[in-house]
Parts: sequence; C-alpha cells; structure tokens
Amino acid sequence: MKSILKKPKRVAYIVIGFILLLLFWFCIPKKLFNTPTSFVIDDSKGQLLGAAIASDGQWRFPYNDSVPDKFKACIMAFEDKRFEHHPGFDPLAFGRAIRQNISAGHVVSGGSTLTMQVIRLSTRQNRTFWQKSLEIIKALRLELTYSKAEILALYSSNAPFGSNVVGLDAASWRYFGRGPAQLSWGEMAALAVLPNSPSLVHPGKNRLILLRKRNKLIDKLAQQKTIDATTAMLAKLEPVPEKPVPLPRLAPHLLQRFRNDNIANGQNGGRVKTSINGVLQQNVTDIIERHHQLLKGNNIRNVAAIVLDVETGQTLAYVGNVNHPENPDMESDVDVIAAPRSPGSTLKPILYAAMLHDGLILPNSLIPDIPTQIAGYHPQNFDLGYDGAVPASKALSRSLNIPAVKMLVQYKYERLHSLLRKMGMTTLTQPADHYGLSLILGGSENNLWELTGAYADMARVLNHFQSYKGQYNAGDYHLPVYTTTPQTKRQLEKGGLLDAVSIYYTFQAMEEVMRPGDELLWQQFSSTQRIAWKTGTSFGFRDGWAIGVTPRYLVGVWVGNTNGEGRPGLIGVNTAAPVLFEIFRQLPVARQWFNVPSGEMARIAVCRESGYRAGEYCQPVDTLWLPKSGLKAPVCSFHQLVHLDATRKWQVNSVCEAPGNMVHQPWFVLPPSMEYYYKSKSYNYRALPPFRSDCGATAQRTMEMIYPKDGAKVYVPLEADGSRGRVICNAAHRQPGIKIFWNIDDQYVGQTAGYHQMALNPAPGKHILTLVDADGSRLQTRFEILEKGK
Repeated sequence: MKSILKKPKRVAYIVIGFILLLLFWFCIPKKLFNTPTSFVIDDSKGQLLGAAIASDGQWRFPYNDSVPDKFKACIMAFEDKRFEHHPGFDPLAFGRAIRQNISAGHVVSGGSTLTMQVIRLSTRQNRTFWQKSLEIIKALRLELTYSKAEILALYSSNAPFGSNVVGLDAASWRYFGRGPAQLSWGEMAALAVLPNSPSLVHPGKNRLILLRKRNKLIDKLAQQKTIDATTAMLAKLEPVPEKPVPLPRLAPHLLQRFRNDNIANGQNGGRVKTSINGVLQQNVTDIIERHHQLLKGNNIRNVAAIVLDVETGQTLAYVGNVNHPENPDMESDVDVIAAPRSPGSTLKPILYAAMLHDGLILPNSLIPDIPTQIAGYHPQNFDLGYDGAVPASKALSRSLNIPAVKMLVQYKYERLHSLLRKMGMTTLTQPADHYGLSLILGGSENNLWELTGAYADMARVLNHFQSYKGQYNAGDYHLPVYTTTPQTKRQLEKGGLLDAVSIYYTFQAMEEVMRPGDELLWQQFSSTQRIAWKTGTSFGFRDGWAIGVTPRYLVGVWVGNTNGEGRPGLIGVNTAAPVLFEIFRQLPVARQWFNVPSGEMARIAVCRESGYRAGEYCQPVDTLWLPKSGLKAPVCSFHQLVHLDATRKWQVNSVCEAPGNMVHQPWFVLPPSMEYYYKSKSYNYRALPPFRSDCGATAQRTMEMIYPKDGAKVYVPLEADGSRGRVICNAAHRQPGIKIFWNIDDQYVGQTAGYHQMALNPAPGKHILTLVDADGSRLQTRFEILEKGK
C-alpha cells in the first residue's frame, strides 16, 4: 500500500520538477531587447558617417558584438571583478552588498553582477526583493546559453550613460566624438562609471563626482596591474566631458535614405557599413558647398551629386543636397538624389543607343533639323536655330532637340518608355501616352539615383563584353547600391537590352562635347581624363543636370531649387557641368578608354555625306567598322541620279532634252526645307541646278512649305494689347532669289524673294495657303487656326 502511495508522489515531484525546469528554461525571451535603436551608417572603412536618434528619443546604437578590451577591463573592475568566473550570480558580492547596506542604513550597493544587470535592463523592473530574486534566476539561465562575451556585449549596448544616451557606442560618440576603439584609458574609465549612476552623474553636471569616481576606478586599474602608474597618472589628468557633442553629419541624406528603406521593410533601427569613401564624401561635400556659395547669388540654392563605382554599382559619394539645416529657406533636408525631377536632355543618349541597337540609324546618319510641328507639339532647339540636317552623333553631342524628336518619332515613344522602365527607371509612373514625344526633352520625371544607375549599367555592359565572350548578363542592369554587399546575379544570354557596340558609339559621341571653360582645347592635355558626359536643362530653367562616365567611375550632378523655382542661367552646362568635372578631378586619373567591342562589328559601306548605308548613287563611299545591326539600316535616299544638259548648268528631262544629249550625274539632294537651312551651315553643299525653262519643273521638286505643314492646327496667342497675334509662315525654294506669291483662301497677301517668310493674321477656322513661284509652280497647304481656349 505504501509503495502505491509513494509512486504518485514521485510522479508529482517529477512533473513539478519538469514544470519548474520548463519555467526556468523559458524565463527569458528569445530576444532580450526589443527597444528601437538609432539608424547608423558607417563608411567603407567603418568610420561613422551619421546617426539618427531612435524613435523613442534615445541615442541607442544597434547591438555591437565587439567590446573594446579597455571597456571590459574598466567595467569589470568597477562593477563585477569576478564576471568571468561566476555563473551569473556572485554570492560574495551579494553578501558584501548586504553588509554595506545594513551598516549604512540604506542601499549603497546592489551586489548585482553584469549578467543580472543585463536582465534588469531588459525587463526595466523596479528594484524589489522579489525582482532581485527573479534577476538571479534569469541570470543563471542567461549564462547557460550566452557566452561571457555575448553578455558583456549586451550590457555595453544597452547600459544607460546619462540623459538620453544608451550604450557604449552612442556614449563614446556623444561625449567624445570618437568610436569606443579610439578612446583613452581616462575616457573609457569615465564612461565605465556612468551606468552605475546615470541620473546623478551627467557630463556637464556634478563633474566633481564624475571626476572622483573615474579617478578611483583608474587607481583600481593600477592596483590590479591592468595599467602602469604612468598611464594611470596621465589618465587622471584628462578632463571629463562637459556636454554632449554633435555626431558626424557627413552623409545626412544617405542616412535619410537608409532610414526610409529600413522603415519600409518594417525595421525600427539598424546599422550598415556603406560603400561610401569617407575622404571622397568630404571632398564632394566641400565642392558642393563652394559652388553653392557662387550659385546662390542667382538664387540657385540647391546642389546634389553622386559618385558610383561602375563595376559594382556601389555608391562612393552621396551628397543629396547642400547641408544648411540652420536655414529653412535652403530646404537642405530634401534628398534631391531621390527626388523626381524633369531630366531635360539626359535621356537622349539612351535613345541614340537604342536606335543604333535596332539598326534604325548609323552613328552619323543625317537627321532633319527644321521647324517641326507634330500634332500640335512644336519642339525647338535651345538656340532657336536650325541646321537643316545634322549627323545623329553631332545632334547628340550638341543636344539638339528637334533631331531628338524626329528620332523618337521613328523609334516610337512607347518603345522608349518600355526600355527606360526595363533599365530601372521606376519614376516613370504614367503610361507612355501621358508623356508622348516630350519624353525625350524632359517631359517625364526621373531622379539622379536611377539616371546615374542607367548610365553605369551601360558602362558595365560595355566593360564586360570581352570577359563574357560576347554574351550579356541581365544582372548588369541594376540600381545603384550603397552597401558593400556584392551583386552576384549572373545570367548570361546572347543579346541584351542594348548591344555593346551601340553603347560604345554612344559614349564616343558623348565624349566630343566641349567642356566648360576649356574652349575645345582639353583634348590636347594628356592628364585630362576621357569622359563621356551629357548635360540637361529642364523647361523653365528649373533643373540643371550633368552626368559623366568613364570605364571606372560615374558622376552625376543636379543643380536647381527644390521648390521648382526656375532661374535665368540655370543651364546644365553652366551650372552642373563645372561641378561634375571638379569632382572627376578628385578621382584617380586614368586615360584608358572603353575597349572596342569588335566582335559585334561589321564592315559597312557608308555614304560619307548622308551617314546612311551607301546606295547606288552615293559618292564618295567610306567602308567603316560599325554595329552589325547597321547592316539593316536604311540605304541613303539623298543621293539621286540627276539629268543635266551638256553645260551642266541646267537640269533637264525628256520633255526638253533628248536622252542621248543628257549628262547623268549622282547628286546629293536634300528636300527643300532641309536644304534651306543646311546650305547656310555647310559651305560645300551644292544645290541642284534649276530646270531649264523649257522643261516644266514641278512644285514638289522646287518648293516646300516649312511651316505650317499640311493639316496643322495652330493656336495664335493674343498680344499684350489684346489683339490677335500673327502666324509666321515659312517656305523654302531650291532656286535662289526667285519670287514666291502668297495667297490665302484665294486672296493675294504678298510676295517674297530669297527669304520666304510671311506674317499672316487669318481668322479662326480652316484656311488654304497657296504659293506660286515665278515659274508658275504651285504649292498648297491646308491648316486650321484654333479659337481661344482650344
């Protein structure tokens, strides 16, 4: 009977013991500390760039598993000299504390070990006998699964150091302006005594108490032979901190970006070792400030710049704006690198590369540059002039707007919109139709982060062409990064978004741009880096851009006002480009250029005058190494076989001349509207001889309307006095000096000779403009004048 009774008791004891064991094992949470921390960023060498206060108002850096030996020696000597030997609870220290408290009549010592203090810091409970007992139990449990180094790291990361400073890292920077590893013995001893009485001992207050406690700890370190007498004497001569010092603000906008990225991922604090080069970051910041001082005289208040490593896409310098938090008018808290702005002309090189890639043009194919109106859209060049026709590469290097629009008409804005999205431009939030043809002239929204990333992608593709043996890695297209985490994605395929040869010719065209202040002489200096660069200016002079790329580095600069205010003279080449080249002077000089991707080239016969594939009548012809895609480029349509009379002064046809008497000669012929402007810029252009009077030339061959085009809809704004303005009509004629008679709706309005321009004032509605030249050739154009408000 007794054995039966004893058995349930034994089972009960086992169950109770098991429950107690479970309670003991799970008496501490898996994660001891859940308090928010500061957001902290370091440069590539581990130096602090900046920190943001935690969401609870505390300066609390994230957990750091590295504890300096000096702090370990100081805190053990001051708080827990048997830390490395006890199991979490020190009976000797606890007994000594009880005796001291009884003798003093009040609490003068708690007898808590560092392990127990970690438990108290994590629970934030009041100091009662019951809580002290629980601390002992939890401390014993903590020692079972945490190493001594981990416990000490938990303590140093979460101990209070006075005011709103928590943790050794934050305290070191707040009180001494350096990291813990750089502190002296005197400085470390001053910090080690703070957690014991953070509310009483505060730098700037009770400094004598802090000084006495610190010196007492230094003496103890000397007695323990941790430091020698000379070191102790010198340490005690060091002053204690008077007040907190500001933390570094070397990259405040990158810190802001890091904070936003982490909050978006549900994190409430964190620390990251960035790819930033600390020295370069400071130099770029100084350059930005110098140019800001010059630009603010024109009320241009904001400047931003970024430097990328092409190979990795890592950010080497990130200056999102000027740094003037004391002046709210500067709005220097705005990170312009991340802000969507009008990109101006900075997308033109991508369009040029895309058209080369698709074989729509060759590098020097002639593109029309004449007055243009497309569905009411009337683009203009920056200088308001026209070249008639210009090689595509020159149109890019000169950043001409009309040729860019003409190219986009051919390429289609829907395709360009899709390409830009594939290259990582997420700021294009609207469908392609929303932007239309204005997409190529800055009618979209882009930011410096994604634009520079796209150019770095192109350079990376070109750099990797040979190492990938003619294949393409889809992973080469990625946004910039600001961490040191390597981009390991590699997915080789036969083709890419843009082929290497098209990118190469694009960078070649971009290299030919004149640099500010160098007056075209910069190429003569061997020390000058070869840089492919592009500027941009948004409508209304609101944004100035400059982006430059070499095989190793990419620099992007934005200048303007964060509130969108435009300013006269806010032009990319005048404001952003000088900043860009000064930044490049801070980078290692390298004269090497991109390798020629000859594996994707083919020998193509090219018409020298038109830049298109040579046709039957092209003379002279050059055979060039060009992108293989150029094999499907259009054949030159500007060279024609012209029939002349024996004197070669007149064109003739079968009406007026027997074929056997004709001289057949190839001739470079532009349409009249292109020829009108082209011949004034190209002295070697030979206009077609006129037809002999007995041959009956047609208007289509001799005369062309430049503006308005047939079917155009024209809105005429009111003048300052309220009267309706005039429509300026232009026409071109192959025969110099010939007279043209102008008629609108069968009513004669005037005549022109040589320079064919007429100012008309037709009423709202549809009209027919008829031109008749002195030879009787006729040309008609139908257009509509829109009413006010349409």
